[in-house]
Formats: sequence, structure tokens, C-alpha cells
Amino acid sequence: MLALMLQQEAVGGPVEKIARTFGVDWPHLTAQFVSFAIVCAALYWLAYKPVLRMLEARRQQIALGLANTEKINAALANIESQRQSVMADAQAQSTRLIAEARDIAKRLQEQEAQRSIVTAEQIMAKAREAAEQEHARMFAELRREVGRLVVQTTTAVVGKVLTPDDERRLAEETARHLAAH
Repeated sequence: MLALMLQQEAVGGPVEKIARTFGVDWPHLTAQFVSFAIVCAALYWLAYKPVLRMLEARRQQIALGLANTEKINAALANIESQRQSVMADAQAQSTRLIAEARDIAKRLQEQEAQRSIVTAEQIMAKAREAAEQEHARMFAELRREVGRLVVQTTTAVVGKVLTPDDERRLAEETARHLAAH
């Protein structure tokens, strides 16, 4: 294009007229165009390329960060599901342990109740036995006393002194008579 413009300058065409109207100096314009191209190339290689590399590196870091975030979120979701599972297992186990403890407590209570009943029955049996023994002792004492009173009364009524054989015989008859009633 530059060559075309230079060629038209020599010819003196319409571009040349417009260029002269605006005061275009072709050698200076060409030098400025070359200088601008050099500055653009230098800026492209020295500024734009490093900025593009830096932007690409940041883009990769951001992509890596997003991938890591997704991995972390997936790991957190996995950990949360494991936590929920562990909590559910712990809840089920605690419920089972509480139920077992209640069953054990109920069995222990029933065992203690049975043991208390057996102990009470033993105490009652011992009390009955003691009462029967006391009754038998008192009845024997009563027989002796009644026999003694009969002998004493008979001695007083008959006015005769009874022999030990007579006393024994009267005591035995009285005891038989009391045992019959």
C-alpha cells in the first residue's frame, strides 16, 4: 500500500492532491509509519506477550483452584455423609444399649422381687416355726402347770399326801385329757 501511495505521488493523482492539501510529507509519514511499526512490534514482544503469559498462568491457577474447590466440596460432602452415617449408627447403638439396659434393669428388678419374696417366705416360715415352737413350749408348760395344780388341788381336797407315782399318774391323765381337747 505504501508503494502504491508513493507511486501515486510521482504521478500526481487525486491522492497527491489531498495529501498536499493536508500537508502530508511522504518521507516523514513513511518514517513515522516504520517507527510506529517498530514500537508496536517491541510492545507486542516486550509487553503484550508477557501480559498474555501472565493472564494464561492466572487462568490456569483459577482453573486449578476451581478444580481443587470441587474436589474439596466433594470431599466435604463425602465427610458429611460419613458423619451422618456415623451419627445414625451411634444413635442406633445408643438406642439399642438403652433398650438393653432397660431390659437388664427389668430383669434385675424381677430377680430382686423374686429374691425378696423368697426371703419373705423364709422369714414367714421361720416365724411360723418359732411360733409353733413357742406354742409347743407354752403348751408343755401349761400341761406341767395344770398337772401341778391338779395334784395340788387333789392333795388339798383328798387331804392325803400323794406319792411321786400318784403325782406322775395324775399329771399324765391330765395331759392326755388336755391333748384330746
